[in-house]
Amino acid sequence: MKKLIYLMAVSLSALTFQACSGGSKDAKESADSLNLAKDTTTNLAATGGIAVDEADAKFATQAAVGGMAEVELGKMALEKGTNQQVKDFASMMVKDHGMANTELMDISAKKNITLPSTVDEEHKKIMDDLSKKTGADFDKAYVDAMVSGHKATLKLMEDESKNGADADLKAFATKTSPTVQGHLVMINKISDSMK
Repeated sequence: MKKLIYLMAVSLSALTFQACSGGSKDAKESADSLNLAKDTTTNLAATGGIAVDEADAKFATQAAVGGMAEVELGKMALEKGTNQQVKDFASMMVKDHGMANTELMDISAKKNITLPSTVDEEHKKIMDDLSKKTGADFDKAYVDAMVSGHKATLKLMEDESKNGADADLKAFATKTSPTVQGHLVMINKISDSMK
């Protein structure tokens, strides 16, 4: 019970500090800050800590943000897309990244990792930009966003797969990398067909 009360106090302090700092943090930065406060290497006895190091926790938050963005952008493409290949790809994004997000949330819950509840500012800007486009302009912008997003996600997964310290997160990244690679191959083909 003491640990829970202390953890709540530390979390409240972190939120208070964040509110007073004047700088506005997005959901990913807030989650990273909370995870740092729970870092087992600096605060285990007091907080109960997280069961991973800072780099693995940051991987989890980044992967969560990217996964949420893929699902939300996929839903947008299902509504606004005009190209059937784009719609088919978007449907796959919602399904595949939705399943990966659920798996990552389960692992993170077991490890006491706080994940962001919304996408970060970078992805919000992409969503906002896409929401203003229609027709073939939307399709092209969505495809471009998917190409760059999947390149970044593949690098993230490959780096964690090679360098991750936590066995479960490393296994998640290793398992997810081929799916992301497959998505990248598909979206590159779609991009080439639209030129």
